[in-house]
Amino acid sequence: MAFDQSTRGRLQKLVNSCRSLLSDEFSIQLQQTYGLDPKTGEVTPMARLTHLDDRQRHTAEVLRQTLAHYLGAEVDDTDHRIAVLDRMVREQAFTVLNRLAALLMMEARGQLIESVSKGYQSRGYQLYSKIAGTALGETGQAYQIYLFSVFDELAQELPALFYRYAANGLLFPRETALRALLDELNHFEIESLWGADETIGWIYQYFNSKEERKAMRDASQAPRNSRELAVRNQFFTPRYVVEFLVDNTLGRLWFNATGGQTDLRERCQYLLVKPDEQPQAAIKLRDPRTLKLLDPACGSMHFGLYAFDLFVEIYLEAWAWEQQHGPGSLDDSTQPQAALKPLSQTYEDEATFARDVPRLIIEHNIYGVDIDPRAAQIATLALWLRAQRAWHDASVKAKDRPCIGKGHVVAAVAPPAERELRQQFAANLDQRDGELFEKTLQLLKGLPEMGVLLQVERELPNLIRQVYVGKGTGLFAAQEQESWQQAEARMRTALTEFAQAAKSTYQGRLFAQDALQGLRLIDLCREVFDVVVMNPPFGALAANTKDQLAKAYPRSKNDLMAIMVERGLQLLRGGGRIGAITSRTCFFLTSFQKWREEIVLGIAEPEILADLGLGVMDDAMVEAMAYTFRKQA
Repeated sequence: MAFDQSTRGRLQKLVNSCRSLLSDEFSIQLQQTYGLDPKTGEVTPMARLTHLDDRQRHTAEVLRQTLAHYLGAEVDDTDHRIAVLDRMVREQAFTVLNRLAALLMMEARGQLIESVSKGYQSRGYQLYSKIAGTALGETGQAYQIYLFSVFDELAQELPALFYRYAANGLLFPRETALRALLDELNHFEIESLWGADETIGWIYQYFNSKEERKAMRDASQAPRNSRELAVRNQFFTPRYVVEFLVDNTLGRLWFNATGGQTDLRERCQYLLVKPDEQPQAAIKLRDPRTLKLLDPACGSMHFGLYAFDLFVEIYLEAWAWEQQHGPGSLDDSTQPQAALKPLSQTYEDEATFARDVPRLIIEHNIYGVDIDPRAAQIATLALWLRAQRAWHDASVKAKDRPCIGKGHVVAAVAPPAERELRQQFAANLDQRDGELFEKTLQLLKGLPEMGVLLQVERELPNLIRQVYVGKGTGLFAAQEQESWQQAEARMRTALTEFAQAAKSTYQGRLFAQDALQGLRLIDLCREVFDVVVMNPPFGALAANTKDQLAKAYPRSKNDLMAIMVERGLQLLRGGGRIGAITSRTCFFLTSFQKWREEIVLGIAEPEILADLGLGVMDDAMVEAMAYTFRKQA
C-alpha cells in the first residue's frame, strides 16, 4: 500500500493517540505505584512504598537506578531530574508501541502466530490459555504473561527492542490501557499497513509531533541538546529519493564492476546510464561480503531497507559469477582479516546459499548510526523484519530461517558518567588498560550530539602511543591497530564480566552497556566504506559542540549538512560513492564556497545533481537537492 498523504494521516493519528495513552499511563504508574513524580521530580524513599509486592519493589529499585544512571553527576538538579523522568516516560511509551507494532508486522510476514491483531481473541493467545487454564489468573493478566513470553522468545534475536529488563522497557500498560491500545492498533483503517516495511519508520517519524518541533525551534535557533538535534531533523526521506541515491551509488558500483552485465540495470529504475555506456568489467568481481554501506544518520533505516533489495541481487549474481569462473574469482582483498572462503566452498548448493543471503546482508553489508537510541532500536528491527519478509516470500519456514546476529546499527549514546563506577571498573584492569579506558571515555564526550562526526579513529593512535609507549614515540600503523584490538578485546571481556558479576547492580549493568556501545561506535568509525548514503541533519550547530566541530571541520563549519558530507567522504575508500539529500543552498551561497572548492571538487568528483525543489521531505520547509559524489582515488 502506497504511503500517500491520506495513509500517512491515518497512521499519524494512530501514533498520536497511542503516545498520549501510553504516556498518561506510565506517568501515573511512576507517580502512584513507584513513587517517582514526573511533574515535580520528587523521589519517594523506598521505605515509604509499603504498598508494593516483591516484584513491584524490585521494579521500583531498578527504576531508581535507571534514574541515577541517566542523571550522572547532576543528581541534585531538580529541573534535570524532571527532564530525565520525562525521558523515561517517553522511552517506555515508545518501546511498548514498537513492540506491539513489531508483532503485528511479524504476523503479516508469517513469522508469528496471530497474537495482537485480534487482541484477547488472537489465535496464539487462545491456544496458550487453553494449555495454561486458570493457572495464570484473570484474562487480562494471562494475556500480559502470554505477550511477555513472546517478547522473551524474540529477545534472543532482537534484544534492543524485546529485552524486558532493558532500561527503556521496564513498564507495561495495565489492562484498561492495554485494551484501549489494542483497539487503536487494530483499527480497520490501519490493518493493511502492517505488511509494509516503511510502517515502523513512519511510527518513529510521527512519535514526535510537528508542534513539538516547532516549540523547539521557537525556543532556540540552534539545537540545545542531542534530543532536540534528533527531533528537529527527523524528516522521512521519500521512497523515490532513497531509490535514486542508492541506485546511483551502490547500484552504480556494481554496474561498473560487472561491465554493465547485471540485472540491476533494469531493476534500478533511477540508475543513470548513458545510452552508449559500456564500462569494462573487473577481472575479479568483488566478494559481496566485503561491500560496506553506511547511513551515518540512519533514522529508521529507510536507505538500508532498499539497499537490502539490491544486495540480494548482488549476492545471487556473485554466486553465478563464481560458478562460471571458479573458486577464487571473487576479490576479497579489501577484507582486513583472514581471507574469506569462496562461496561455493562455504555452501553445498545455491538453495542453501540463497537461504543464508538475508543474514549475510545484515551481518556484513549494512551499517547505521544515529544519535537517537530509539532510531537505532527501530533501524535494527526494520532490517530484521526485512530479512523475515525475504524468507517469507521465498517460502522458508520460520524454523528453517538462520539466526541473525546483532548487525551493525549503533546508537551514539553518552559515555557513562558515574565516576565511582568508572573508577571501580578501571581498578579491575591492568594499569595501562585502565588508563586507556578512562581516556577513551573522555574521547567519547559529546558523542550524543556528534555521532560519527566525532573523529575517534583519528585520536586513537595518539592515545595508544601515550598509554603503551609514552609521549614523543611512534608505532607503526599495524602495531597501533594490533594494540587497540587487543586492548579493546580485554576491555570488552572485562565490561561483560563486570555487568554479569554477582554483586553487579542494575546501574552497573547500564554503565557497562553504554561503555560497550561506545566501543562499537569506535569500531564502526574505523571501517572503510564503499557507499555512504544519508539524509543528514542540517542547519546551525548545537551550542555545546560548535567550537569542537568548527575546529575539526574548518571547511564545512557553517552548516551541519556540509560537515556530514565531508565526514562521509572521509569514511569512504578511494573510488567510493556518497549520496545525500540536503538543502540546495550549499551549492550557491558564498558561505559554502570553501566547502564546494575543497571538499566537493577537491576530495570528490560530482556525478549527479537533481534539484528537487520545495516540499520533498515531509514538512521540512527547505528546497532540496539529491546528489552523488565519487571520492577521488
